[in-house]
Amino acid sequence: MKNVTARQHNPFGFDAPCEPFVPGYGDANAHFHVIGDHPGVHGGATSGVPFTGNAAGERLQRALVRAGLLSEAGDPPTVEKTYLSYLYMCGGEPPTEADYDEFEPLFDTELRAITAHVLLPVGERATRHVFANATSEPTESIDMDARHATEVVGSGWLVYPIKEPAEWTDDDEDALVDALTALLETDYRREADLGRFMPGEDPYLVR
Repeated sequence: MKNVTARQHNPFGFDAPCEPFVPGYGDANAHFHVIGDHPGVHGGATSGVPFTGNAAGERLQRALVRAGLLSEAGDPPTVEKTYLSYLYMCGGEPPTEADYDEFEPLFDTELRAITAHVLLPVGERATRHVFANATSEPTESIDMDARHATEVVGSGWLVYPIKEPAEWTDDDEDALVDALTALLETDYRREADLGRFMPGEDPYLVR
């Protein structure tokens, strides 16, 4: 199902009882969904756009530009087929476990509304959530060094975990760029065209 909203900032009109609120940003019909932790770790408390305004977010943006997932880095970045969001969408104090629990239904609604083909969780917290909800991978003691930029086949998604950009070496950045560049050259959407079984000439793609 194709989303009809063309708005990039908070395309689904989410609201939250916090200030600052940093909702998702990007293409509502994205192929790639970049999932961060919260604004205090990955930026955006000032701009209201995820992965902006701090070194970790800006480094990730630059890598995504190199890989072809963003057209330009910036505040906001220039996006096409990519969506950026957080598990916990409020700036200010670091979230508690209760805070994450409170926002989980909102994030999961967003995850399923976007229905991207590839999930890119950034950091251990986001990777644990994605593993638990979109794959059959174990969630205890995730080795982010070993998992970084490797492919995991999930239940309807491909998953590429990303270690914390603040901890990257140059080799980590290159590994992510190389993995995503190679992915773009494949049929990562894994769609079948059922249009041949229907009247008319329009394709009907399903996953």
